Amino acid sequence: MPLVLLAMIRYTLLTLVLLLSTLPSPSQVADTANAPRGTISGKLVDAVTQAPIAGATILVVGTKKGAVSTTDGKFVIKNVEPGIVTLRVSRIGYGPELVNDVVVSPGKPVTVFVQMQELVVTSKEAVIVEEAFRKDAELVTSTQMLTSEEVRRAPGVQEDVVRAVALLPGVAVTQAGRNDLAVRGGAPFENLFLVDNIEVPNINHFGTQGSSGGPLSIINIDFVRDVSLSTGGFGPRYGDRLSSVTNIQLRDGNDQELSGEINLSATGFGVIGEGPLGSNGSWMVSARRSYLDLIFKLAGFGFIPEYYDLTAKASYTLDPSNSISFLLIGALGTVTFNNDSADKRYSNSRVVAPTQNQYFSGLTWRHLFDKGFLTVTLGRTFTDYKTTQQDSLGSTIFQTYSTEGENSLRADVTLLPSSTVEITFGSLSKYGSQLSYDILVPGYARLDQNGVPRPLVVDTSFQAFRTALYGQMAWQFSERWKLTLGGRFDYYAYLPTSAVVSPRLALAYELTSTTTIALSGGRFYQAPQYIWLVGDPSNTKTMGPMHTDQAVLSYQWIVTPEFKVQVEGYYKVYGGYPARLFRPQAVLAPSGFDDIYSDIPFGLEPLSNGGTGTAYGVEIFIQKKLSSELPFYGLTSISFNHTQFVAADGVQRLGAFDTPIIGTIAVGYRPSEKWEVSSKLRMSQGLPSTPFITTPQAAAETNFPIGSYDFRYYNAGPRLPFFYALDVRVDKRWFFSGWQLITYIDVQNITGRKNVSGYKWNQQTQQVEAQQSIGVLPSIGVNIEF
Repeated sequence: MPLVLLAMIRYTLLTLVLLLSTLPSPSQVADTANAPRGTISGKLVDAVTQAPIAGATILVVGTKKGAVSTTDGKFVIKNVEPGIVTLRVSRIGYGPELVNDVVVSPGKPVTVFVQMQELVVTSKEAVIVEEAFRKDAELVTSTQMLTSEEVRRAPGVQEDVVRAVALLPGVAVTQAGRNDLAVRGGAPFENLFLVDNIEVPNINHFGTQGSSGGPLSIINIDFVRDVSLSTGGFGPRYGDRLSSVTNIQLRDGNDQELSGEINLSATGFGVIGEGPLGSNGSWMVSARRSYLDLIFKLAGFGFIPEYYDLTAKASYTLDPSNSISFLLIGALGTVTFNNDSADKRYSNSRVVAPTQNQYFSGLTWRHLFDKGFLTVTLGRTFTDYKTTQQDSLGSTIFQTYSTEGENSLRADVTLLPSSTVEITFGSLSKYGSQLSYDILVPGYARLDQNGVPRPLVVDTSFQAFRTALYGQMAWQFSERWKLTLGGRFDYYAYLPTSAVVSPRLALAYELTSTTTIALSGGRFYQAPQYIWLVGDPSNTKTMGPMHTDQAVLSYQWIVTPEFKVQVEGYYKVYGGYPARLFRPQAVLAPSGFDDIYSDIPFGLEPLSNGGTGTAYGVEIFIQKKLSSELPFYGLTSISFNHTQFVAADGVQRLGAFDTPIIGTIAVGYRPSEKWEVSSKLRMSQGLPSTPFITTPQAAAETNFPIGSYDFRYYNAGPRLPFFYALDVRVDKRWFFSGWQLITYIDVQNITGRKNVSGYKWNQQTQQVEAQQSIGVLPSIGVNIEF
């Protein structure tokens, strides 16, 4: 492993030298009078109706720089000193807004998007507090939001928006090298991801089919405006998932001038271009390529990944009431093997080789009208999966070639009939037009409950249609009370249980101007993943929508406009959960899959809706946002959780993602506009484990071979060791005339602790081995903005 680290650093430094040699030599930093300056542009809109706000005052805190928004809500502030600034936005009739973490560059103009809350009956102080910690109006409880800068600077997340979400309360990560999220004890497939109003099944390179996680997100963090995570009690607009909603909003390109960016990290290289599109629009494009394949080859590894991704977005305002935007994100990924030695051939025989090409796209039209707006999005998601595994002789023993293509049409309407009532309603239809599966699973990798081989050969295709209607009303019926009532109807034409209804309810009470208590709950449905339906001929008859009934009680105290404390308790009851008939002790709980010898892959087995379960816990969350007055920021989250399920055998057992204690502390200090130091400490109690069959006697009793999981003791083995990882990051900025250089050093797991993510049977040694992390993982990165 030291060879890999040395190769990563060497390759990064070499590429950096080549990049810098192509840039014009920066002039010496000028005196104060002639120092480089930057530009802030942006748009102000009403948080509910999305109507542009004219006549608002925007000031750069601590300076005399400012602007007034025009009739289209836009503003431009020029000649701003580079660095990290805070904007103060105010207008009569709206609550003042503080916009922190605005990164001003002497090259590329920075673009901000500000949503202002109209004043009704709440006090001025309460409105300021709400704006410092903005929430989606439809998400009353269990919701946090991170800005793109908060994601970018978080230590150890590799600028991955999904890994950054894992810092928030109630979220556990299954493995150090992946971003599978286990939210409040739920499996990763229970999580919904939206990108600019498009529901995306998996937003990762080499994502696990039938789940939502993977090694690294394909979303370029430089395109992210903000990301919100709701871990329960969300409104009826969001459906077809049981545990969480991650809503990623991408920014528009800057509409002031042509600009660009070059990104270089220890694992890849990327370029970004953006600029105005006529007089009323903007565009931005990025392309990235990993060079892990070059590094792994140099280090002599047998497992060689390679991936690319492309992102393009264009936005255009047609007239004061109509605007359109187009988004395309695509990725290519392959894994190849170097089998030039017996050891490599054996190691490669114990992992699958995924080749995954994917894209999603969307065309969105937004129409503003008096006291409301309509958003319509036509979307398309497509993934081509090719996953194989070979034996030590190079022969293919497992394969799944499949495509999953889905078209969607979404319409959302928001109305504000009065100052105290907000109504939202809409529909979402999806048509799985390209669902094809060519699968081969050998019998020894698909044993039934009696140990009898049940090979699976599938060559099929089908189509699937589903649609949903939802509605919600939020009514502030007194100065302190707010009631939110809604429901959702889902129809699945391809499932035996085709129609389901999901009621939702939330009630909030403002104890004081800075403290709020809220209660939310309802029923949440989710359809089985497409690949599960081809796992056995019976699954199309036995599998219907699964559901949870949830209740969340929340207390929030806004100590200052940048500092809050939140305590929540939750209770979830699962029903209709996928139960495994070949493993009657277990419900289906896939995350990252890497070896058919360990378990049946991707849910390719007989399943039923007979599983039930409960999850409950308490979470404490404390957050301090960066401010111009105090250059410290940080968050602390502690979660106490318990999850249990009952599978086909009727016995109650711990859930696969039961994590009794999860703790995160992330802090940062910005002593000047050029330096920043941050650190993250992540701790959690280990997941449950299932022991292996290690003796001939146990093999005879179960009819399973030595080296198989002993499902008689499913999740009853010793827990994995306590997880502990300390990450440290240092950022440095250089400002030059017309461009900016940003460098960072990010050291993950600086203590070198060998965290265990699971156990594996070694066929050569006939022993159980711990799957450990690699210890200290340093990384360096360079961003050049111009």
